[in-house]
Amino acid sequence: MNTNIFKEHALRFRWMLVALLCCCFVGCSDDDDQAAVSPYDPSKPVTVTDFSPKSAAYGQDIVIYGTNFGNDVSRVKVTIGGKNAKVIGVKNTVMYCVVPQSAYGNEIQVEITDGGENILASAVCESAEFSYARSWLVTTEIGTHYETSQDEEEKDGPFHDCGTISEGWWFSWDPKSNFDVLYMTTDKKFYRKLDFAHDNGDGTFGYASTITTPFDRMLAMDWTAESDTQHDRDMIYAENHSSDSKVAIYLWTRVSGFTESQLLGGAARGVNCLLTHLNGELYYSRFRAGDLQRYDFATNTATRVATLPHAGLAAMMVMHPTGNYAYIMMREQHYIMRMDYDWENNTFTTPYVICGDVGHAGYTEGVGTRVQLNQPNQGVFVKNPDYAGESDEYDFYFCDKENHVIRILTPTGRVTTWAGRGNNQTYGFNDGDLRTQALFHGPGAIAYDEKRQCFYVSDRSNKVIRTIRLEQATDSQPAEEEGGDETVGDESGETTTEE
Repeated sequence: MNTNIFKEHALRFRWMLVALLCCCFVGCSDDDDQAAVSPYDPSKPVTVTDFSPKSAAYGQDIVIYGTNFGNDVSRVKVTIGGKNAKVIGVKNTVMYCVVPQSAYGNEIQVEITDGGENILASAVCESAEFSYARSWLVTTEIGTHYETSQDEEEKDGPFHDCGTISEGWWFSWDPKSNFDVLYMTTDKKFYRKLDFAHDNGDGTFGYASTITTPFDRMLAMDWTAESDTQHDRDMIYAENHSSDSKVAIYLWTRVSGFTESQLLGGAARGVNCLLTHLNGELYYSRFRAGDLQRYDFATNTATRVATLPHAGLAAMMVMHPTGNYAYIMMREQHYIMRMDYDWENNTFTTPYVICGDVGHAGYTEGVGTRVQLNQPNQGVFVKNPDYAGESDEYDFYFCDKENHVIRILTPTGRVTTWAGRGNNQTYGFNDGDLRTQALFHGPGAIAYDEKRQCFYVSDRSNKVIRTIRLEQATDSQPAEEEGGDETVGDESGETTTEE
């Protein structure tokens, strides 16, 4: 009986002790919370003791630790790497900020103000240095984005004053311009010439001009091959017409300033794409026939290379820099095929699916046919230094038009999203970080500038050309002038017809 009473008293004592400890913890927690939200105390110093992470890129969050920050965001000023940072929250001993663009310095400074221009206290973190991580950013440098269509105008002029850039369909570099002249087809009577070396006389470079063609519609453009000694890297483009008896492909001579032409081959209906192989032969796709043709300059004849799985659909071709294979973008059926090159017989072989869920639009990352695309359009091969020594050293960056993103297809068939938000509901117009800020609306064409180490994207529904480049190392020195090895890492759904 006495033992039971002792146990009962012991149990009661334990519960009393637990209750007492809980009260202490609650009291301490209340004290800590009170300290955390206390206002700035002018009688105490401000200190910056640490921050995390130590290295961050533009737009990323950073947490700063210290004392006596106060609790009023409007009275706190933070500079990271010499640039003003946005403060999104402060609780006296901890502060939450966003890394500003071009924060190349290594110092983090906190200033407490009176809510105006007067600085009451300041402190610098001396325990660690900040390291700014350069990131790839989307900007708008060519053309003007108009909020309403009534204000739109399309005109020749410097990149910053050339109006809207409408109907951008396909990019093609002049192969003798050293990446200074880029052409853009429009599916209309004209194409645009983008001259990056043009001196505007006001300290800026870059001029957009319009070249009118004799045709109502012109989608496809390419150039004679360097191996073709009979031509001088002449321009080739095709009229997209709906006649079974009309010639479509023309060679426009460089010596004439691309004003004089020669006919190539016989009748061709609904030509949507041209591709010249390194060996010199020309390939083109036909919309209504649903096939690929091979044109031989020596014999002036065309022969069928392959019949495509779908007739009456656009097939867009992009050749690998080695000439070993080409990709075919089957836009309306939402997949990409590959056709390998037979070097012995100088022709491409039968194409096969490399990625995409045939006939089904969607947005899914992955490999091969598990991937879902939504109207893949033009793409470009870019060397990836991580693949050095491998059989294929190039990634393929392409416009997934109705998913409003730029995606990467690796040599192993894996597809990931590189720029834009993804899925056909997330689109708009916004510059900034590739994945967290940038928005596109129907990107259709893409080109890579090896000279300036950046991409150009025809953002069709926004009617501008977007630039994607690695952030400049300083405010005045472009990244490509550093001599480093910075390279790329990892509207409506209209259809194209011949009519």
